[in-house]
Amino acid sequence: MRVKRGKTAHKRHKKYLKMAKGFRGGRSKLYRTAREAVERSLCYAYRDRRQKKREFRKLWVIRINAAARECGISYSRFINGLSQAGIDLNRKVLADMAVNEKAAFARLADMVKSRAN
Repeated sequence: MRVKRGKTAHKRHKKYLKMAKGFRGGRSKLYRTAREAVERSLCYAYRDRRQKKREFRKLWVIRINAAARECGISYSRFINGLSQAGIDLNRKVLADMAVNEKAAFARLADMVKSRAN
């Protein structure tokens, strides 16, 4: 008995077309262009999951720097002072404090400045 593979191909085509849902034009209707678009989009998704982490860290550093400078201290001195004081707060938490709890962040900055003198 011969092997008929129409079922397998149909399943593969459906898989790619399902993943291409929402793409514009032939990229969501035609198998070949849909497959190209999906494979490219998966590459971008993989790459950007890593880039997202970098982008957020950059944003946190910018926010911490701005808040630290309002308190009269540079970012590098602030981070160095925190580590010397044994305060283990990550940049995500510090950035959140800088935006939402300015008084608490200012107290941290004052602690760092007092230790430096």
